[in-house]
Amino acid sequence: MKPAQFDYVAPASVPEAVAVLAERGAESRVLAGGQSLLIELRYRTARPALVVDVNRIPGLSEVTVEDGSVHVGALVRHAQLERARFDDPLAELFRQVAPYVAHPPIRARGTFAGSLAWAHPASEWCALAIAMGAGIEVEGPAGRRTVPADSWFRGPFTTACLPEELVTGVRLPRPPAGATAAFAELRRTHGSFALAAALIMLRLAGGRVDWVRIGLANAADVPLRAVDAERLVAGELPEPELLAETASRAAAEADPPDEPHAPAAYRRHALATLVRRCLTRAVQQAGTP
Repeated sequence: MKPAQFDYVAPASVPEAVAVLAERGAESRVLAGGQSLLIELRYRTARPALVVDVNRIPGLSEVTVEDGSVHVGALVRHAQLERARFDDPLAELFRQVAPYVAHPPIRARGTFAGSLAWAHPASEWCALAIAMGAGIEVEGPAGRRTVPADSWFRGPFTTACLPEELVTGVRLPRPPAGATAAFAELRRTHGSFALAAALIMLRLAGGRVDWVRIGLANAADVPLRAVDAERLVAGELPEPELLAETASRAAAEADPPDEPHAPAAYRRHALATLVRRCLTRAVQQAGTP
């Protein structure tokens, strides 16, 4: 099926894009990587009257490392994060997660910020954003604002972004020095969406877990940060029994729907297994006393 007819505009600046969205936001869609939007257009699940192509806007394609945060511009492609080489534990997490995002051609065009704007419950990047406490930066007629990730995701494919607003970047707090990362995912085929996925970042100090983040994908209708599980392991010696209990606690926080290839009970079991594997790997990388 071909897309329904639509108008097309390619603004050259953020203010120009915001002006267009302010005028026609309710009937428009933004095109960055387009790897999700083009599917919707093709199957006519989306029929915008206007497509706003932001690829010509300068200054949105950089990853910037600052004192306390890493800033990812709205046009940073998945492949850029797959090759991340900046000096921060977050770069290792990017490198582990990125290969699980679809196929290489899609990673070459799709964007990190676009994944957060699309808000698919199985998105690896959405789970990373919620776990790391990201702030999503948007600009609209009323000015700029930053929306915390835990307020950004309102439901499947639904966010706090207003129709007249443009996502301009994502800011992620830098993990503490010495933090280690682990990611694991279960899916039916290489290019399938995740049936379940887990990511861990933690740091050991004096042999104990003194900082930890646990993110889950496709564990509910929005990405989840397993806060109760984090509390269980924080400050403790990472013994295998505790890691297994922490993984079970994380799975208990999930509320996955039933799917034809993955009933809810199966996905909770998978989440517990994935979290345990990631915790074990992250602890091994950090070193034990």
